[in-house]
Amino acid sequence: MMKTSGRRGQQLLLSCLAFLFLFKWGDTGNALYKDPSQPISVRVKDLVGRMTLEEKIGQMIQIERSVASADVMQYYKIGSVLSGGGSEPAAQATPQQWVDMVNEFQKGAMSTRLQIPSVYGIDAVHGHNNVYGATIFPHNIGLGATRDPELVKRIGAATALEVRATGIPYVFAPCVAVCRDPRWGRCYESYSEDPEVVKSMTDMIFGLQGQPPENHTKGFPFVAGPKNVAACAKHFVGDGGTINGIDENNTIIDYKGLVRIHMTPYFDAIYKGVSTVMISYSSWNGMKMHANRFLVSHVLKKQLHFKGMVISDWQGIDRITSPPGVNYSLSVLESVGAGIDMVMIPFNFTDFIKDLTAHVKGGFISMNRINDAVRRILRVKFATGLFENPMADLSPAKHLGSKEHRDLAREAVRKSLVLLQNGKSGSQDPFLPLDKNAPKILVAGTHADNLGYQCGGWTETWQGLSGNSTIGTTILTAIKSAVSPSTEVVFEQNPDANYVKGKGFSYAIVVVGEPPYAEMDGDNLNLTIPLDGGNTINNVCASLKCLVILVSGRPLVIEPYIASMDAFVAAWLPGSEGQGVTDVIFGDYAFQGKLPRTWFRSVDQLPMNIGDKQYDPLFPFGFGFTTEARNPSLRLGFEILS
Repeated sequence: MMKTSGRRGQQLLLSCLAFLFLFKWGDTGNALYKDPSQPISVRVKDLVGRMTLEEKIGQMIQIERSVASADVMQYYKIGSVLSGGGSEPAAQATPQQWVDMVNEFQKGAMSTRLQIPSVYGIDAVHGHNNVYGATIFPHNIGLGATRDPELVKRIGAATALEVRATGIPYVFAPCVAVCRDPRWGRCYESYSEDPEVVKSMTDMIFGLQGQPPENHTKGFPFVAGPKNVAACAKHFVGDGGTINGIDENNTIIDYKGLVRIHMTPYFDAIYKGVSTVMISYSSWNGMKMHANRFLVSHVLKKQLHFKGMVISDWQGIDRITSPPGVNYSLSVLESVGAGIDMVMIPFNFTDFIKDLTAHVKGGFISMNRINDAVRRILRVKFATGLFENPMADLSPAKHLGSKEHRDLAREAVRKSLVLLQNGKSGSQDPFLPLDKNAPKILVAGTHADNLGYQCGGWTETWQGLSGNSTIGTTILTAIKSAVSPSTEVVFEQNPDANYVKGKGFSYAIVVVGEPPYAEMDGDNLNLTIPLDGGNTINNVCASLKCLVILVSGRPLVIEPYIASMDAFVAAWLPGSEGQGVTDVIFGDYAFQGKLPRTWFRSVDQLPMNIGDKQYDPLFPFGFGFTTEARNPSLRLGFEILS
């Protein structure tokens, strides 16, 4: 009897323990977090209460697709995967290949105990730029020239559809940096030197994520539905103000100036419901942003009431130390302690797991900090609808590179062009619009027939490519389509001075500029026209009436060549739709773009921005001649937009 009674007691105890385990950790079939009728706050609280430390740390990890697999996702409980610049499932991958890859990783995540879906992220900074055949919109500097937030919102919505076409629900955009020095290699990712212009362009968030309802609580992440994606305001904060424009360097400014110039766009981004914020590689007054607890936890999270997810940049925590990664354990401690929720690792995730686990168990990072990170990550996942629809499908595939989106990109190009000169100095006769019926036209320059140069960095690969690397229309092809069938168009990339003489050209169109670059590879202290562009201008414009079109991510040294030009247009980095250029230069549409940044005379003046006491630019901020469609008369004068 005693033995039997003892066994029954043990069985009862085991049954009770099993019940408690199932209640807390086990069967989740009727769990609150799986009930879409429950408020997100209730679902988050329920799910966090069921998670182990291992599962929580897994959610804080974002790894590169090249080291991901279904097994990795399941075993390590990984919360997120990304594509680095140019990282794709196959060369010129189709939407089917993208969706299959994303779903394969998701199957691993959904095989975990709690079935927490992963979130896939990608840079979509001027359209879905990693993907072959996507519509490539003008880079942000060109969009800043449009002064058209509604246009930017429509571009955001189109980009979201193209990203969803490949099964991806999260983009690292928009960049809301305020570039204060064009020597910075990321200046084209900035809408303007003016924080008010940048602030207005945060309407991109409404396009990407959808418009929040009136009763939406400000500061909380929001994604309207399956046609939208979670957005990311980046890079917090001060990345556009570094010394001499050196990428990832130090921004020296007092707190009041940091708020007035660099933090201004974040106020609107958070108000508009941006889901995530990415931290900058740069430092503020000597302190790395990835370790800045005051700005990340106190200002961003508490003062600005941001309730979404804070994510690091690519290997951003490694850069806390010098050289990067020399003390990875310290980098983990400092970055998570500062308030970063998800870490873009992207490769050595097992080291991160080991170090963060040790810091928590050693009492150096509190469970409150871990729980805060996980709550924010889960809020974004619930808001994005991943728990209800974790698997991607191909229904949006028709939107990738669609005619509707290419027409929108073409509209953006023509609105972004800035006419800086129209007629030689002292002449009252405007040179533009060009004659479509001219007998013979010379087209010259490295950028006339190079789609990769036209699109710039962050296109197909991180640094961009030369040549016809994606689907689109070069400026040369657009010119040939725009002119009369009887017009002879002659292309000579680098003509010498003798070539242009005596050949009966009516006029010339010279298209020169910068080759593609991204981030620190674009840092440039001299800003002269590369690829022998200056000589091409001189050789052609000395003998022919000429229009010079500059394809660049920023103003370049142009003053030495202005006198020889009959017209000068800043085309920025227009993207895949070259017809937007010809729409305007031939007069079918009006020029309306305004300079989004000051055009300096000499690099010795830099940094120089609107409002500076010493301000003597070649073309001031806001400059841009306006024309009337199909009307050769020029409305002289310009306006300064402040």
